[in-house]
Amino acid sequence: MQLSASPYEERLTAPRTWWLVCFLVGVAMALIFLPFGTLPLLGGLIGGTAVSAVVASSYGSIRIRVVGDSLIAGEAKIPVAALGDGEILNQEEARAWRTSKADPRAFMLLRAYIPTALRIPVTDPADPTPYLYLSTREPERLVAALEAARASA
Repeated sequence: MQLSASPYEERLTAPRTWWLVCFLVGVAMALIFLPFGTLPLLGGLIGGTAVSAVVASSYGSIRIRVVGDSLIAGEAKIPVAALGDGEILNQEEARAWRTSKADPRAFMLLRAYIPTALRIPVTDPADPTPYLYLSTREPERLVAALEAARASA
């Protein structure tokens, strides 16, 4: 059985400016090791940059996918039949739903550097999760992919 291509896939990558910050962390580490000589200075530059780049890369490696009849958001896999209609949130609404309106029982896959989001109610009565909050750069495409997956299920 061959799996078809995913109708929707997004990686929530870190912004480009974070890579500059990674280099600046390396420079700071180099300055810390400066009194110990040139070789420790270079080790601090390379090591600090590498470690901070790994952290930034792993934070931005989270994915949102619609595959078959399931929504996969990070490590969560939810059948689209257990989801209601998605609500596209603009920057102000997204901020409100991840702060003052947030429900502690909700599944929240958020990245503060992504201004838009999608809020999807969970309709499964056996699931205590009231909704999913997903940071996404393309909420319209994600809603369309969820509707297509629900129609084909």
